Amino acid sequence: MSTDGDDPVEQLRDSRAIDIEAFDARVSEEATVLKDHIEAGTFDNSQRAIGLEHEFYGVGEQSYQLRRVPSSLVSCLGFEREMGLHMIELNTGAQPCNADGIDALLSESRSKLRALQERAGQEGVGIVSDGTWTIGPTHNTTENYLTEATREKGLTLGINVSNGFRYHGFASGRRALRGSVDLPGATIEGETPGPATLTLSIQPHYQFRTAAALPEHHGNALRIAGPLLALAANSPFLPPGLYDERNPDPQLLLSEGWAEHRIPIQEGVMNPEAGSTKVRFPADIDTPAEAVDRIVEDYTIVPTDVETNGRFDDAFAHFRHKHGTHWRWIRPVFEGGSESAANVRIEFRPLPAQPTLPDTVALVAAFAGLMRALSGTDHPASDLAWGTARDNFYAAARDGINADLVWLTADGERTRDTSVLFADLLDTAFDGLCQHGMCAGRARTWLDPLRDRADGGQTPANWKRAVVASNLTDSNAVREAIHGMQRRYIEQQAETLFTGHAVDWPI
Repeated sequence: MSTDGDDPVEQLRDSRAIDIEAFDARVSEEATVLKDHIEAGTFDNSQRAIGLEHEFYGVGEQSYQLRRVPSSLVSCLGFEREMGLHMIELNTGAQPCNADGIDALLSESRSKLRALQERAGQEGVGIVSDGTWTIGPTHNTTENYLTEATREKGLTLGINVSNGFRYHGFASGRRALRGSVDLPGATIEGETPGPATLTLSIQPHYQFRTAAALPEHHGNALRIAGPLLALAANSPFLPPGLYDERNPDPQLLLSEGWAEHRIPIQEGVMNPEAGSTKVRFPADIDTPAEAVDRIVEDYTIVPTDVETNGRFDDAFAHFRHKHGTHWRWIRPVFEGGSESAANVRIEFRPLPAQPTLPDTVALVAAFAGLMRALSGTDHPASDLAWGTARDNFYAAARDGINADLVWLTADGERTRDTSVLFADLLDTAFDGLCQHGMCAGRARTWLDPLRDRADGGQTPANWKRAVVASNLTDSNAVREAIHGMQRRYIEQQAETLFTGHAVDWPI
């Protein structure tokens, strides 16, 4: 386990002693305060805003093998430790949702990441943005790295899980998570959340003006989740050592596995052994109060007595703590360090980490444009049945851009033609960016890389599959084929991370 931060053992023991019913009662009381503020307009805002969380992982600069991110790097401006010791997360500030704000999001990400890379290079560590890592550590097998644990005072602590008591509580609380997942050609068995650290994500945030608009924005985010995930898919392979067979059938690798393994891995590992599922595609909501109530009613894991420090949202601090494990793929967020800063927003959680920063911000721009256009017009896609939106989401996770998706176009046509679907999706995003005040030329510049993915079929997942297919020969086993692809990915990323797009990478 990590040596970062406070020793979690006593916190975990304290958490296990907390009466869950009493904790939930406190959460319910705080939710009443929150709903009163929502009704009073405290969470309404004068402008729309965007923000981003972006997860990275560490590798040896020369070997490209997985490495822990040194604790010294976590102090870099804008970064914090994530669940795995090899992970680090960039958090941007909120930016106005306009042309300059989206440009600023890219500029801020570049400046902070460059500073991190400079520090990391002094430690011999490379920083990678990817949906899944596939080259394991030097002195351990991948399976052991993900699953090894120690036991202390009756608690189970993941060796390579960060030292936050909440992370360890997922395995050691009275309501433990599953820790295991079955995938095509692979089964991962664990006792801790360690296997979930195989995957990495980007999480755009979109803040709208009034809390009353939450149900509409939440519903529209559900409708676009599948198509955007299809364009973004970036996790078609597991580390070779995790497959059941030493040399899996190429058919399994290239066409039967998930295009975006992050979805089944998170749903398999991070859902509890008992109780309702926490990682899932959520249902529509009718009112902001219903969104609050869902968090109150969610299955509680790792309760705690929350220390407060005078923030406005400390009035619902235990509610916020419970919200931290409300892992829906589309998640409403209620937050604010002061009453004037209080906001409600959508956290869009389906997307994997991308090959380049411009690719990342292109998806943020598309998301922001779609949120504005769908919530400000009568586009028929808003009326797509919830069950169809859910089916789209899991089809996209399974088959990526080749998935069988259903869409309602601007003129009301119901289509399964993905060329029509993606054209309408990105035209709608374009309209939304223009409504945000972006000039047509700039809006096209942001969306063109996604159009190129749709038109040519070269998503990050499909690029990886094509490279692995070209690497698979009689003399080149699966391990070498996947590792060879990963090395090429990291090398291409080093050349294009700050200014390029993966759609231009050669195969």
